[in-house]
Amino acid sequence: MTNMGNRLAAITGLKNPEETVTHFVDDIKKYLLDSQQLIKYGATIVEIIVIYVLSRLIIKVADKLVNRMMETREKSPLKFDPRRTATIGKLIHNIISYVVNFITILLILAQVGINLGPILAGAGVLGLAIGFGAQSLVKDVITGFFIIFEDQFAVGDVIQVDTFRGTVEQIGIRVTRLRSWTGEVHFIPNGNIKQVTNYSINNSLAIVDISIAYESDIDKTMEVLQKTVDRMAEGNENIVSEPKVLGVQSMGNSEVVLRITAECKPNMQVDVQRKMFAEVKKQLDAHGIEIPYPKTVTYFKGERGAM
Repeated sequence: MTNMGNRLAAITGLKNPEETVTHFVDDIKKYLLDSQQLIKYGATIVEIIVIYVLSRLIIKVADKLVNRMMETREKSPLKFDPRRTATIGKLIHNIISYVVNFITILLILAQVGINLGPILAGAGVLGLAIGFGAQSLVKDVITGFFIIFEDQFAVGDVIQVDTFRGTVEQIGIRVTRLRSWTGEVHFIPNGNIKQVTNYSINNSLAIVDISIAYESDIDKTMEVLQKTVDRMAEGNENIVSEPKVLGVQSMGNSEVVLRITAECKPNMQVDVQRKMFAEVKKQLDAHGIEIPYPKTVTYFKGERGAM
């Protein structure tokens, strides 16, 4: 041992052999402790990665199970509204995601070495403390459940809330997401939804007003219009019942207004109206029926007396 100490002393430059051996042993211990610490840290990181991957896997599997359950429900002999089925499916997905993510965060904190007891206890006290300040959040959640279970609207419906109109993309626990036809996305807290107009529940009514000149034959025009809309109804799946030419709706300064109505599938009245206007215009032109438009009559001096 003395010879080994002398050699180590010669290498390290320390004069005392015993001191050299002590330093050598301390270095070995430090290295071993550092290695164990690294192994511990590495194991913790691996466990965190495993927890995260498992959480993503659980969410994905749960999504597939929910989707399969919703598909089975749609194929059931009992008639379920597909709108309602899609909405409930997305709500269940959101709830599962929130719960799994919350548990994942707690497990990761536990792996890091944080004691969850005081955190959970403090969270309970804090929850009571901020409960009075979170009334709007609670209101949003409760209103969201009432919207779904009362079937006020569902995913895919076209609705109007206050000044916002669009297609429902998602009904979340707290907010409802609308996409307008021009592309804007509106996030509306459920608690702020007081009055809703749903354009997708019942069939819609296409209303087309056609103006003709006073000189035109009303009976002939109505006959042409009825034949025109009847042909359209045969080739347009959005028209669900026979269109009707109701007759004279009003009389203006230079035109007689005839009204046509057609019952359509929900929210398809605008599309039917556009096509009906175009086809009616073609048929009126083909039959020589004049559509009135502003005219200016100019009299030259001496012509009025001649007339």
